[in-house]
Amino acid sequence: MQVILTHENADFDAIASLLGAHKLYPSARPVLPRRVNANVRAFLTLYSSELPFVDPETLPRGQHIRRVILVDTQSLTYVRGMSKDIHDVLIIDHHTPPATLPEGWRFQGESLGATTTLLVEALSARMIPINHVEATLMLAGIYEDTGSLTYAGTASRDLRAAAWLMDQGASLEIAAEFLEHPLTPTQQAIYDTLKENVETLQIDGHPVVLSWAVSPPGTDEEISTLAHKLRDLLDPSALFVLVEISGNTQLVARSDTDDINVATVAAHFGGGGHNRAAAALIRQRPAVEVFAELRNKLPEFVHPRIKVRDVMSLGVRTVAPYDPVHGVLDIMKRTGHEGFPVVDAQGKILGLVTRNAVDRAMQHGWEHQPVERIMRPGEVNVSPDDSTERVRALMIHTGWGQIPVVENGQLIGVVTRTDMIRLPLLEAGTAQKDIAQKMEHYFPKPLLTLIREIGVQADRQGYSAYFVGGIVRDLLLGHPLTDVDIVVEGKAIELGCALAQQFGGEIHSHSRFGTVKWMLPPWEELVIGNQGLVTGNQELGVRNKESPIPNPHLPKFIDLVTARTEFYEHPTALPLVERSSIKQDLHRRDFTINTLAIRLDPQHWGELLDFYGGKADLEAGVIRVLHSLSFIDDPTRILRAARFEARLGFHMDKQTEALIADALPLLGRITGGRIRHELDLIFQEAQPEAALKRLQSLGALAHIHPNLLCDDWLHERFVRLRQPETLALWNIDVAHELGFLYWGLFLYRLTPQALENILRRLLMPRRISGPLRALPALQQALAQVATLERPSQIVALLEPLPEELLPLGWLASDDSDIQTKLERYACEWRQVQCLLTGKDLKQLGLPPSPLYRQIFDALRAARLDGELTSREDEERRVRDFLAAQSAQPVQPIQFVQSVET
Repeated sequence: MQVILTHENADFDAIASLLGAHKLYPSARPVLPRRVNANVRAFLTLYSSELPFVDPETLPRGQHIRRVILVDTQSLTYVRGMSKDIHDVLIIDHHTPPATLPEGWRFQGESLGATTTLLVEALSARMIPINHVEATLMLAGIYEDTGSLTYAGTASRDLRAAAWLMDQGASLEIAAEFLEHPLTPTQQAIYDTLKENVETLQIDGHPVVLSWAVSPPGTDEEISTLAHKLRDLLDPSALFVLVEISGNTQLVARSDTDDINVATVAAHFGGGGHNRAAAALIRQRPAVEVFAELRNKLPEFVHPRIKVRDVMSLGVRTVAPYDPVHGVLDIMKRTGHEGFPVVDAQGKILGLVTRNAVDRAMQHGWEHQPVERIMRPGEVNVSPDDSTERVRALMIHTGWGQIPVVENGQLIGVVTRTDMIRLPLLEAGTAQKDIAQKMEHYFPKPLLTLIREIGVQADRQGYSAYFVGGIVRDLLLGHPLTDVDIVVEGKAIELGCALAQQFGGEIHSHSRFGTVKWMLPPWEELVIGNQGLVTGNQELGVRNKESPIPNPHLPKFIDLVTARTEFYEHPTALPLVERSSIKQDLHRRDFTINTLAIRLDPQHWGELLDFYGGKADLEAGVIRVLHSLSFIDDPTRILRAARFEARLGFHMDKQTEALIADALPLLGRITGGRIRHELDLIFQEAQPEAALKRLQSLGALAHIHPNLLCDDWLHERFVRLRQPETLALWNIDVAHELGFLYWGLFLYRLTPQALENILRRLLMPRRISGPLRALPALQQALAQVATLERPSQIVALLEPLPEELLPLGWLASDDSDIQTKLERYACEWRQVQCLLTGKDLKQLGLPPSPLYRQIFDALRAARLDGELTSREDEERRVRDFLAAQSAQPVQPIQFVQSVET
């Protein structure tokens, strides 16, 4: 027999989940718990005839329960026929999964507002029909657990599930009627007492409500409904309700934050539950006594998930109290900061000066006044280990938009309102494990081991190390991983020196930007502990056989970069950089999908930082800039956006595309080398024509040069260039020659003057510009090749041209006759040489002279045209020539027809 069970004191989500699981597993019996909430019991009284629930007392005797499906709980309740050592248990729950599960137990679930949502999604996907009563019960389950879709834990999927239930006939009116079920007189009396005994504690910025009451003698009222009402009334971060019933005390706890895990509090009193909902029955202890213990113990159970150090900006700028207002305004304009702490010579915080105050002072002509006259006075600060909730509370209480961060008496950073709005989405639990598994899957084991050691060494030095940007994006997408770049929230050069000292190798640093390239020693020599990273016959780069990523060689170097921020003094300028926090480092990046970071320190290995919505845009396939001046600061991002669109198959959001239109004229102010670099990167893509076509549609190509064009002609030839038969015919080295050929086709149709202008504009290096300057000559030669038939004439035309231009002529031509002649030239004619040598001519009686070159050229031309086929033919032709020369000394060489050029 199979049964479906849930927790005691069941609410609508628990009972609706029983129903949903039964619809999915119709052979399993949905067993009601012995205790259900009063409003649920009232609903079942009216509609039980249309619902499949089984009373636990009616379960047949003598039948063994071999499988249990647990819904909305992770703790077993035992019913008739169930042994204590049951091993086949499936948990379906919307709370965080347990760290470990007993043998034979499985967990299915995600962090959503209600367990019912998970089951409704499965019903919808499998098109399992439900009637209007079933739909209404499930709707009530979602609405009750999400506070009518208003609680912080509500997900968009809860809303979609509720909408689907409405489509199936769910009655919102009936659901609301039972969710607002009136209290019994006894419940009302207990509720009134609870309101009178409310005590609110402020713990790490969280308002935590505690209350207690004593139930009238001889009553046994359900308490969870009272807890819900009290939470809706007071809206705390966490709520703890204690009600004494017949000498025992019942604890009901609810939490709206991951910082307060109420299950651990309940466990302290012998109970259990989830991190957001828990309960305990404390026997033979009065409520007031338990209340006193709970109040004293609660601070031990509050553990901020996101601390100030996770969101603050390092390297905070400060101003002195005597600094003039106009000087502070200049700094604000340059950095874009909206406020600075004001500190004295000893570093003590005196107050905060804001942009608003500076602007008002400037309007009143106070530009030369010291900032101490306009600052907000006060010594307000937090520590790196404080919760972000404490920061929020301080901002509300003081009105400060920037809260300084102080550690060991030193000002080390600041937290701004923007930081609080963009609290990082720290992926925890299963998501963090999933990222760690991806890293194990896609990185060669020796490399991953070394990366772990880098994280450990950074942690020892008080730094944090991160994967950032492209490597995170490609890891999440399952794309090939190339270079290994690590951003250090600290001093990357010091970390690089420590790593080189520990493991060997060399470092090449750039102090201005705080970057270091660690040139690794041979991998066979790298040792961690007493074990080598690569031993025996282990293949370098071995990874999971199922990985779609090819096995690369292990890298020869690792780049370490200090987290930094950038300032642009004017549009299109190269940025000025300063050391900063990981958050500010991510903010300087081009697009949200490149702002993701993965922590590499051992305590947070695999944790994803997402300050700017990059993961959502990655999943939606959206290219989005971080702010409205992004393309103004750096117009080359326009080319990058098109490149990422083409490579990833993504699309720009409408706002990003609109911002490009405004920034297009600035492309003319960018140095040619920077534009060429971005085009070089486009030509390294698998299908560069897609990015060029997008730039064409955006109008970007015309702003680089009016004659640049990407149309069907160019698209077709780029595609043809990559065909295996083309690469083989022209023996093209893809790694080193394909980029040049893309450039050649891209510029092929320009006039000589336009070609010269663009080569100069883009500061094209000589290895490219030299051959490309011969494109007009190539086009003239091809026009003549079309009219020539003699191979010698064609060779004479083509041989002076740079050899690398020949594939361009073949690709650009639409004339199959020209293409055939180019193929024959490349494969046959240019290899043809005469057989006679200078030694042979001397033996024939001709002294060395410039005449040798003319004779050899004439012999080669005759061989090309089929007039000579053997060495004897060549000797005979030379003898005839010498005989003619003896008779007529001034006669020119005419034993082949003159070549028309």
